[in-house]
Amino acid sequence: MQTSYMKTGARELRRVRRRSRSLYWAVALFSLFANLLMLTGPLYMLQVYDRVLGSGSEETLIALSMIVIFMYGIMGLLDYTRGRIMARVGARFQADLDRRVFDAVVRKSVVAPDVKTQTGLADLESVQRLMTSPVLMAAFDMPWTPVFFAGIFLFHPILGYFAVCGAAVLILIALANQLLSREPQASATHAGHMATLMSDQIRTESEMVQAMGMRDAAFARWQTARGQSLGRQVQATDVTGLFSSMTKSLRLLLQSAMLGIGAYLVLQNEMTAGAMIAGSILLGRALAPVELALNQWPVVQRAFKGWENLSELLGAVPEEKDRTPLPKPKAKLAVKLLSVVPPGERQASLKSLTFDIKPGQAIGVIGPSGAGKSTLARALTGVWAPTAGSIRLDGATLDQYAPHVLGQHIGYLPQRVQLFDGTIAENIARLEATPDPEQVVIAAKKAAAHQMILDLPNGYDTIVSSGQSRLSGGQIQRIGLARALYRDPVIVVLDEPNSNLDNDGSQALNAAIRALKKNGSSVLIMAHRPAAIQECDLLLVLDNGMRLAFGPKDEVLAGMVKNHKQIKRAPADAGGVT
Repeated sequence: MQTSYMKTGARELRRVRRRSRSLYWAVALFSLFANLLMLTGPLYMLQVYDRVLGSGSEETLIALSMIVIFMYGIMGLLDYTRGRIMARVGARFQADLDRRVFDAVVRKSVVAPDVKTQTGLADLESVQRLMTSPVLMAAFDMPWTPVFFAGIFLFHPILGYFAVCGAAVLILIALANQLLSREPQASATHAGHMATLMSDQIRTESEMVQAMGMRDAAFARWQTARGQSLGRQVQATDVTGLFSSMTKSLRLLLQSAMLGIGAYLVLQNEMTAGAMIAGSILLGRALAPVELALNQWPVVQRAFKGWENLSELLGAVPEEKDRTPLPKPKAKLAVKLLSVVPPGERQASLKSLTFDIKPGQAIGVIGPSGAGKSTLARALTGVWAPTAGSIRLDGATLDQYAPHVLGQHIGYLPQRVQLFDGTIAENIARLEATPDPEQVVIAAKKAAAHQMILDLPNGYDTIVSSGQSRLSGGQIQRIGLARALYRDPVIVVLDEPNSNLDNDGSQALNAAIRALKKNGSSVLIMAHRPAAIQECDLLLVLDNGMRLAFGPKDEVLAGMVKNHKQIKRAPADAGGVT
């Protein structure tokens, strides 16, 4: 299955890469002329030694030098041009895939987060860096290496055979480098990602780490991960560095040996001194792409690994199909025989669940921990797909709505509210590039958070940070509620909405629920605390993923909860529903 995913994803990557096919051909054409102009140096040396020095003609030297300056100028221009073209090819490749990879990372992380998923964007960057690196230019130059070898053969067959044998040894070293450094480099990359993820987690929870005296323990764990990463990086660098040094030393030795052999042939009157110098220069030019490839091999390996990871990611998360736009639905939700198996698990958290809700109704969903309340919230918002059964919004299944459209119709307040880096207004507006100020204020007022926000130093323009927010848990939760109510969703799903609220906050929440019902929206509240279900008309009781009871709140409570009268009168800080 994994191989099938990788093949599918690789086809998609190749399809995107083919969009720049004409530019690749342009680079290949420029490389042809640039490599032909590389013969300028050897030919110049050949003419200088064999003609200028022999004839003593200064005019010939000046003419040859002017031609060489012109040729090298053209070669430099061609080399610069093809580099600029490849820079744009890499930028186009990344730009064409940025949205696709970002969406795939988000969708895959929701159901199966792993290291490969979390590094998807970094993998794309590694492929883009290869496209703009000198090593790719070396790949365009390598096909012209036989031309340089042919030139050496023209000078003398012995020099030609020596050059071919030397190049063969360098190629064997390159292959050995690839085989022996692949695993250390992949291991170092993986260990580095793990250390980075751990440091990000510690930074995000820095307040808890500091408050609970966990700094030394957290550092020890991070240092262990970091040590493993550094150790594997050193191991990978040792391997690639060994082969790189071997290649450099061998190339210099080959060029010196070429001069020595050439000098011997000159003494034997089998070739000229100019041919000896030109042959050494040609050998250096022929071997340069191999040496460059070895020096840049870590870039190549990271790009190959990134291509492999992207192929697997894009194959596992296919492109979303365009959906026919549907009109804004009414607040009618029908759940029929719904079963949901959480990602990575085998046992269903919800089993054959059926209920419905009409506009203007509020349903409280109660049950012990692990009963399936949060699973139901994720299913209702389209985060987790049903394993069996269906969820219909105004007659249409949730997958008939594009995700961004469904998000406009269904507001969601998760158990743990996370704010993003930006202003409070941007967070309420769900990170829209141009938030609607009027809608932001309306949503905040519905969540009874307007005055609370105005009391902050910069009001709606107060900057918050995802990991270092000074807002209290209750303030964050009320901002999260405002975000859920932004642009009047028809269905609002609240998962433990008052877990961080005080009495005033709970009263504000109940007022918001009353306003939603009056406006014709439907509300589903996953709750443990009685205060959260005070405004509910219906009650759904879950246990072990199955429906135990469903109906009017008072009837369900009378039948299942001994202290239902107390619960009806319970204050905001009362105990949980049992």
